[in-house]
Amino acid sequence: MIDTERNTPMRAAMTRIRLKGAVVAAASVAMAVVLTACGGDDGKDNQPEGGEKQPNASASQQSSSPGTQKSPDTSEVIASVKGPGEIDLVINSAERDAGGFVTVKGSVTNGSEQQFTAVGWQGAEEEMVGNGASVAGASLVDQTGKKRYLTLRDTDGRCLCTQFTTGIAPGATTPFFVQFPAPPAGTSDVDFQLPTMPSATIKISG
Repeated sequence: MIDTERNTPMRAAMTRIRLKGAVVAAASVAMAVVLTACGGDDGKDNQPEGGEKQPNASASQQSSSPGTQKSPDTSEVIASVKGPGEIDLVINSAERDAGGFVTVKGSVTNGSEQQFTAVGWQGAEEEMVGNGASVAGASLVDQTGKKRYLTLRDTDGRCLCTQFTTGIAPGATTPFFVQFPAPPAGTSDVDFQLPTMPSATIKISG
């Protein structure tokens, strides 16, 4: 007991030292946590709110100029004709655009065993010379208004239409588009005409 009583003050002192050390250690850990939390925000203030990237302006802008067209939607067929040499022409759409023109889209299938070079399809107009294998000679005919609309072309005479650079291989199907000045808003039924091919009556949408 004597030893115990004699050692009580020493044990109390040791206990106080241990408690003081624990408090200091806890304070150090808390300070480290605070510093870490503050440091985690470095660089974030300069980023856009929400962390989202800004869209690329050039990618989001869509060209409205004639000639920039996607492949035709083949889910609907508004006309189809068969010409000499096992050539099949299918028209999928004829849409009136806000720019004041009509875009006709479809496909050409070469059912023959020879390369199809669209001879005569480029048209006989002087401005069409140099368009090669293409549908540059196509036209829209408004029978009611008695007016023919020729393929649009640029200042160099190039048609705003598909050009079959190397022709169409045997058994192949190639999409095409061709653009014309738009008939009056009240005109919807027109004839699509292409040299060497039968005429096809189509309905303009839009």
